[in-house]
Amino acid sequence: MQPFPGPPRGSRSGIPSTPPSDPLPVVCALIERDGRVLVARRPPGDHHLADLWEFPGGKIDAGEMPAAALLREIREELGVTLTDLRALPVHTHAYPTVRIALHPFRARLAMPTTEPRALEHAALQWVAPAALRDVALAAADIPIVETYLAALAGD
Repeated sequence: MQPFPGPPRGSRSGIPSTPPSDPLPVVCALIERDGRVLVARRPPGDHHLADLWEFPGGKIDAGEMPAAALLREIREELGVTLTDLRALPVHTHAYPTVRIALHPFRARLAMPTTEPRALEHAALQWVAPAALRDVALAAADIPIVETYLAALAGD
């Protein structure tokens, strides 16, 4: 049984277009609890990221700071609040229809006993850091894994 079903990693199933030159700023959270990290599976559908796993987050609104955007997005997507935010390096990725500047953060649940809820995702899963390489992640999240693992090694 495959623990993380989904299309091939970084699948770009025939979406023709060129991404714009200015990247769209987005945030994501690597939420840590009990030696594991939370990943969320995108809902099924006909867009190029359907059924792929990702680190939860979303778009940064105009005038919004990345950390504030992350807190807002996580409340909306998971119904929880975060604490202990630690920024990781920003990564830029070009999807067929959009180029993003992904601002990743390590974080913890403000209330560790509160369970995140999949309010906008198909599923949630806690994963050991070393197993993140085996998850069918959205292409933009793949380089975040290596950055995160390097940060863990430096802790």
